[in-house]
Amino acid sequence: MRIYLDNAATTPICPEVVEVMTQVLKEDFGNPSSIHTEGRKSRSKIEMARKQIATHLNCSIGEIYFTSGGTESNNTALKCSVRDLGVTRIISCETEHHCVLHTLDTICDCNEVEVILLKPDSYGAIDLNELETLLKDDSKKTLVSLMYANNEIGCLIDFDKVAEICKTYNCLFHSDTVQAIGHYKIDVEKTPISFLSGAAHKFHGPKGVGFIYINSENIIKPHIDGGSQERKMRGGTENLYGIVGMAKALDLAMDALEERQNKIVEVRNHLINRLKESIDDIAFNSYEDERSLYTVLNVSFPPSDKSDLLLLNLDIAGISASGGSACTSGAEKGSHVLEAIKADPKRKAIRFSFSHHNTKEEIDILMDKLVALYPKELVINP
Repeated sequence: MRIYLDNAATTPICPEVVEVMTQVLKEDFGNPSSIHTEGRKSRSKIEMARKQIATHLNCSIGEIYFTSGGTESNNTALKCSVRDLGVTRIISCETEHHCVLHTLDTICDCNEVEVILLKPDSYGAIDLNELETLLKDDSKKTLVSLMYANNEIGCLIDFDKVAEICKTYNCLFHSDTVQAIGHYKIDVEKTPISFLSGAAHKFHGPKGVGFIYINSENIIKPHIDGGSQERKMRGGTENLYGIVGMAKALDLAMDALEERQNKIVEVRNHLINRLKESIDDIAFNSYEDERSLYTVLNVSFPPSDKSDLLLLNLDIAGISASGGSACTSGAEKGSHVLEAIKADPKRKAIRFSFSHHNTKEEIDILMDKLVALYPKELVINP
């Protein structure tokens, strides 16, 4: 049996989610835009799912729009804020996901927009004083785009504080919350935000479906043109069974939030402790405390002649982990996140990411494999 420790890439889908999706696939084939009985039945399921997600964010159902996932949602927020809201300056960070950074590149190529990328510290944290200093210059309409939790190293922003700063200086705030949704409570009434993105497969839902929260004060036009779906905001027939599955997955995640979090933190801390007591010169590219997303631990292994093959050998041994973002797998260039935090390129970085399915017993098996793979001179008490 394999041990899966790559949950930041995608999570295994919950059986309860499969069940509700299967029921929809079998029984609800109607096009949600059709006015006959089958169509109205499908439409009612979409609107129920919208209500479920809006309830968890404490927003209006009219502020939730379904998309294909986090990438589309982030593209929509960034590009439409420039096109429709008059944004001429975007402040982001060097460690953002590529679906944000590459979108910013495209915006720069096609528009006269100034993009400022904040430089993070060695753990990925940004200087909020620097952000505030930049925002004091109000000569350009500004959008701040900062992810809630980094997908590679887990660093969290001070979500409430960033929102407060943006509100103070009357600028828009967008956050890629793909890694945070389902793992933290987000209340957009308490924490004012302009745009927020989510993806179902990060909280044990199906792939290929997500959503964007658009604050009702921000009136934008569709990013994808077509029919009148999603209240004329996104053309294309809705992914009915995906939307229903996503809503169910989020219900399950939020209902069991504290229980899942406690279990995952226990497993993560067990790995931290076992690494420290087993391998000499071990280090971490993640914070070890609450400043990091509790589902992610980016480990910096000391250099050895076996480092480059660690991931491959773990895979052969039945353990799935990652060297960084799944979206850049196969790329020749190393992680832009590790480069931004100035991680030592001679050290091998492996991201272990957890779910409530993982156990301390699995961590012990992982450590047995790591100790067996590492040179004996680097193993403590072999």
